[in-house]
Parts: sequence; C-alpha cells; structure tokens
Amino acid sequence: MDIQLKCLAIHRSLYDFQIPKPSNRLIESELAQQGIKETLSVIEHLGYVQIDTISVVERAHHHVLWNRVDHYQKNHLNTLLENKKIFEYWFHAASYIPLRDYRYALRQMNSVKRGETKYFNRGDQFLMKEILARAKAEGEIRSRDFILQNEKSEKSWWKSGVVKNTIEQLYMQGDLMVCNRVGVEKVYALTEDYLSSSIDLTEPSLEEYAYYLYDTVKRSQGVFTWKQLLHLKTGTALKKAMQNIIDEQIDAKIIQQINLASGNSVFVDLDGLNQIITTQKEVKILSPFDNLVIHRDRLASLFNFDYRLECYVKPEKRKYGYFCLPILYGTDIVAKIDCKAHREKGILEIIHFHLQAVIHNKADFIQLMILELERFAEFNHCQLDPHFYHKLKL
Repeated sequence: MDIQLKCLAIHRSLYDFQIPKPSNRLIESELAQQGIKETLSVIEHLGYVQIDTISVVERAHHHVLWNRVDHYQKNHLNTLLENKKIFEYWFHAASYIPLRDYRYALRQMNSVKRGETKYFNRGDQFLMKEILARAKAEGEIRSRDFILQNEKSEKSWWKSGVVKNTIEQLYMQGDLMVCNRVGVEKVYALTEDYLSSSIDLTEPSLEEYAYYLYDTVKRSQGVFTWKQLLHLKTGTALKKAMQNIIDEQIDAKIIQQINLASGNSVFVDLDGLNQIITTQKEVKILSPFDNLVIHRDRLASLFNFDYRLECYVKPEKRKYGYFCLPILYGTDIVAKIDCKAHREKGILEIIHFHLQAVIHNKADFIQLMILELERFAEFNHCQLDPHFYHKLKL
C-alpha cells in the first residue's frame, strides 16, 4: 500500500506527468508559447510555487518549474504576470499563485489592512499616500525610485528601510501588486489598475477559504496530512471549519484516512488511489522548496526520508551541507546532493553526495544520476565539475 501511496503522491506532484514533447517542426516562438501555457498549467495544478532568493544554484521557483515544464524559460513567469494569469502573494510563504484564486488571498490582505497582524504594520502612513499617488500617476513603481530620488532628504521616512517596509505593507494589504520583475527586483502597480473587472473581489467565508485550502492540497498532493492542510495557518475557527470538511469528505467516501507503515496516518484521495499509477525509474534533483518535499513531516512518514535544510544552521552544526538537494529515484527519495553553481567559472561543483537508501541496481542509478547532473548543470548555465565522479560514493 505504501508504494501505491508514494506513486500517487509523485503523480499528483507532476513528476511522472508526461507533457507531450513538442514537434521538431515548431519554431522558437511556438515553443515559447507552449512553454508559457505549460508553466501556467503546472502553477494552477500545484496551487502555488514558492519563491525563494537563495541562489547557490538556480532559484527555487525556476527549479520547481524547470523540473516539470519542457522548454521552460525564466521569462515565462514575467510573461504570465504581465498577462495577468498569475500573481505574487503569500501562500505559506511568498509564492506565485494562479490569478483565478485571487479572492482567497483577500482574507489575509484585509486582515493586514485592519492591523490584525504584527508582521506587516511598519509602514509610514504619510509615505503610503505618497507612494499610492506616485503609482497612480506613473503606473509602475519600484522601491529604488523613491530611495534614489530622495536619498539626500533629511526626512526619516524616505530612508530605504522605511520605504521598503511601507511598500511591503501596501503590497501585503492588497493596495499594490507585483506586475513585473527586473531580475529579482519587484515592479509594483496599483491593484485597482492591474486587476481586470472580471476578477471576483468577494472575500470568501471561513468555510470557503478552508475548502480552498483542502481542495488545493488534495488536488496537488493526493496523499496528505492534517498538518499540511493548515500549514502555517492559525485560528481555532479555521481548524474547526477544516475538521468539518474532512469529516464530510470521509463520510462521502471522497477521501480515506490510512495508517502508514511508519505508524503515522494520512488522508488519501480515493479517486486517485483507485487509478493504476506507475512511475518511471528516473532521477530528479529536487529543490528544497519543491511541493513534493516542502512538508518535512509528510516526507519522513511517506518516503522515510529525513530532510532538513542546513543553510539556516551554523556551519559547525551542519551534517550534510549548506544547500543539499533531495534526489528522487523512481518512487523513492534516496539521497542528498550539495551543489554550488560557480557562474563566473561556468562550473557546477558537487561538494557532497549522501546516499541514504539501499539501491539494488547501482549501475542504473549512477547512469541516470550522471545524466540528470549534466542536465542540471546546463540549467544552471554551467558545465559539470569533471572531478565529481569520486563524490558519488555508493
């Protein structure tokens, strides 16, 4: 049963999702359009793709999408932002989210606007008016526009930290939206100017919001835990609403609670469980923020894989490396690999490789691992370190 559950989890995460290979006759512009459509399809299925700024290797949001979309290009995200198909906001962390789901972000936006959170209340009220007026007049603004123009001003609210905090609050309370990015720099526009009139701006009820969270997790995970459903979400009322949904879905035989060999229990989408799902014996190098592995408790329970990102750990306390990436092999997550892209030299360095599972066909695994490392190096605009072979200790 556990193997079947792992197959379902991998399938719902789109790791055996076979997007049709494009015809060789497609011209570059057609490939780009196909890639943009596939990128949107992946984001809509997963519900969100987490944004992260760590750049030891290619950033997490690009890594997650590159693993799932043929001919993925980093500018696909900007195109989808400009075409108003996705937006940036907070899921459990900063994320790209389908614009169709915009109304479900309104609960948090309105909560920030009402001053109900201690994390986004550092904006200067006078400066807010100035920023909104500039955005209305100019259409698009960036933090640097205010900082550079007023860097010699004696007014304390023009200091860079105050400007950034104020723009961040306007963004979190829904007055500004990210309409574009220049590199990693955010470009903002007024929400009222950015959104089309067709977008539903009705704040969802607590029950609607809870069902949105449940439906997103069920669709994109297939096998999930209670903790996943409310990941970094708080409030007794929300927990009660979610429990009601779970009880109703179990009674309707849409999901079932199953005990794993690990002793932990999970909820399973029965429609997916009743399908015959097979996974290819391939290797994938995953981002630490990949939707398949982001919930560490589920990862340990379902895949028997203990994983902790150690970039936040003091160097002397690290066991595996600064930015170790999980390795998916067939239905198992079997190893961690610590890499660094030396972009100025064009070399992808393999610092450490840690095998953490018994692999019966080691020759097959090594061959697939090398092919995936070469592909990953190319994705990072690097060549694979020629000295890496001795790091693959089996």
